[in-house]
Order: sequence, then C-alpha cells, then structure tokens
Amino acid sequence: MKTAAIYVRVSTADQHVETETQLLDLREFASKRGFEVVKEYEDTGISGSKARRPGLAALMADARRKRFDVVLVAAFDRVARNVRHFLEVLDELNHLGIEFVSLRENIDTGGPLGRAMVVIVGAIAQVEKQAIVVRVKAGMRRARLEGRQIGRAPLCVDREAILRDRERGLSLNQIAKAQGISKASVCRLLKELRDNVSKGVEKAVSGCARGKELIESRPAA
Repeated sequence: MKTAAIYVRVSTADQHVETETQLLDLREFASKRGFEVVKEYEDTGISGSKARRPGLAALMADARRKRFDVVLVAAFDRVARNVRHFLEVLDELNHLGIEFVSLRENIDTGGPLGRAMVVIVGAIAQVEKQAIVVRVKAGMRRARLEGRQIGRAPLCVDREAILRDRERGLSLNQIAKAQGISKASVCRLLKELRDNVSKGVEKAVSGCARGKELIESRPAA
C-alpha cells in the first residue's frame, strides 16, 4: 500500500467550506486508490502566488524525509499560481521519487505522459493568469478615462477639526468616533497635517535665511 500526503490551500481564512470540500474529495480519492493517508497539510489565508507557505514547506520537508509516496492536491493552483514555482515543486518531488496527483486536471506524474501534461497545463495556466492581469489593467485604465473612482474613496472629514480636537486633549478613539472614521485614519491624517505644518515652517525659515543672505550680499552704499 502506498502512503499519501494531502495538501490543501485556500486564499482567505473564512473559506472553511472550501477547505473541507478539498479534504473530503482527496480522502475519498485516496481510499479508492488504496492509498494510506499519513498526513494532511494545509495553508489557510495565503495566496498561491506566495512561494513561502508553512503548510507547503512542511510538506516538502517531510517529502525529503521520504515519509510518503504520493502527494494529492485538488488542483494545480492549490500548489502554486506561478509556473516556475509549480514546476520547481514537481521537479523536487520527481527527484525524490514521489508521485504527484491533481484531481481537477486528472494528472498523475507516475508516468511520462502525466509529467508532460503537467508542463503543458502549467504553461496554459500561466498564460491565462497573465491574460487576466492584462484585462484588469485595461479595465482600470478605462475607468480612469471615464472618471470613475478606483479603489477606496478619499476621506471626507474636517481635517482642521481633527487637529483642534487633538490639541484640546481628545484621545484618538474619541476623535475617530466623532468623525466617524477609524483610529488608524485619525493617526494618518494627524501625521499628514503635522508633516505639512513642518514643511511650511521649514520653507518659511529657508525663505528668511535666503532674504538675509541677499541683504548681506548687497554692496554698501
């Protein structure tokens, strides 16, 4: 009986249903193939574009210790969204003599055809991702041309009132509640206001110094 490791990943921490779905499908597949699942590895709330993930790192560390014969995943993009990183993982597993099985793509690297399909499908996935990025950027460019707001709208608050309230001794929480904004926004706005004041003072001092230099440099009458 071959021993198997299961790896699952979801991008956000609240996708518990998706995590359980992946696990149930992979456990059922392992049972049908007669694999003994020795360990399950999980990364929650981590994008597939990030190469450093605790669950994946633990999986690869145990792979190097030859603790299982097969790695089971629900889909290629659960391992990585970047073709280069994806193939690096597969290359190492292949070098260690560990098979890789993906349910969605119906790929098993136990044979040469499976390995070839992995490379082809991985390349297609990368092209698709790049196409999505291009479409998103084009949509954002069009939105700017049409004058639509992109991202978070600017805060509409009385900045001078915030500064006055802070000078009167109000706490950050009190100011945030009065203005209907977060404490972090109050901190950021206060910093911006103080930086602007500081720059204004520096500019005035610099102007005075320059005026003094001009006066002193004039020849005596």
